[in-house]
Parts: sequence; C-alpha cells; structure tokens
Amino acid sequence: MSIYRIASRYAKSVLDLALEQDSLEEVLLDMKRLESIGNSNSEFSSVIKSPVIPSDKKLNILKALFPDGNRLTLTFFDIIIRKERVGYLLDIAKAFQIQYNEYKNIQVAEVTTTYPLDEEQRNKFKKVVSEISKKEQVELKEKVDENIIGGFVLKIGDRQLDESIKSKLKSLQLMFSHDLYEKQF
Repeated sequence: MSIYRIASRYAKSVLDLALEQDSLEEVLLDMKRLESIGNSNSEFSSVIKSPVIPSDKKLNILKALFPDGNRLTLTFFDIIIRKERVGYLLDIAKAFQIQYNEYKNIQVAEVTTTYPLDEEQRNKFKKVVSEISKKEQVELKEKVDENIIGGFVLKIGDRQLDESIKSKLKSLQLMFSHDLYEKQF
C-alpha cells in the first residue's frame, strides 16, 4: 500500500475521532507541532523511522515532546507505534492537516516574492486565491526568494501562476535561442 493511502486512512480516522470528541483544534495543533519538529530536526525523523530503536523508546520520546498534548493525540501515537506504523507518523500529520483544511473549507496557497508582503498585498493575494479556489477562507504561506528577481510565484494546490521576472527571462532566452531571423531556403 502506498504511503499516501496509509497516511490518509490514519489521518481520516484521527479526524473523525477528534470531531467526535470535540477536540479537533487541539489535535490540529499537535499535528502541526509534530510536522514542525520533523521538518526542523532531521534526527527526530531518523529516530522515528529507525527499525533499530525499540517502540517503547519512540513512545517515550513522543510523550516527552508532547507533555501537554491532547489525550487523543497521545493515544494515537501509542496505537501507531503498536501497529508498527510509526515510520508514517510525519506523513500522517501532513495528511491530517490537508483533511482538516478540506473539512473546514480552507484553501492553502503559497506565494513567493523577492521581499516580505505588506498587509495590502497579502489581502490582494488572498482575494485572488479565494476567487480561483471558490473558498472563502485562505491560508497564505509566504516565502521570500531573491532568485526570482521580481514579480511573484503563486501556488494553489496543483496550479502555479509564475509571474516572476526569472521565468520571463527564461522564456525570452528560449525564444531567442531559436534563430528566428535566419532565412529559410
């Protein structure tokens, strides 16, 4: 079975239980924190996925990282470890956040610019994303990348709107690489 399917199924189960127990927001915070720890600490990811480290030590690590974690989240960690699916834990956290956004009708978009956005620009991007996705709530992730020279790159799901100077220059370079002015006989 693919990682995506495994992660999606477990995430769906946790989401349903969180809704049932009225602890959706708390579980979301735990999943975001788990993903953040995984992204910022490669050793954590290695330890969690390692078949050499015993399951009880992995559970103790998770409990130490989440001393004030939601009861449902801690129970979920225990189940994942007992089922020997702990290697998928970070993927499950990501899948949970995706399913949460679908449930709450939130569109996540990523905008890359050469400088930090001000509030007016941020609101304009949110409005564009809302119009494209037909969703009222928009979560905008901002990145600063000076390599795009100017303009912006907007990613909404699997769509990308690239209005950067870098892509325009590449397009011109490709166009000029064909000798358009050479006479054909």
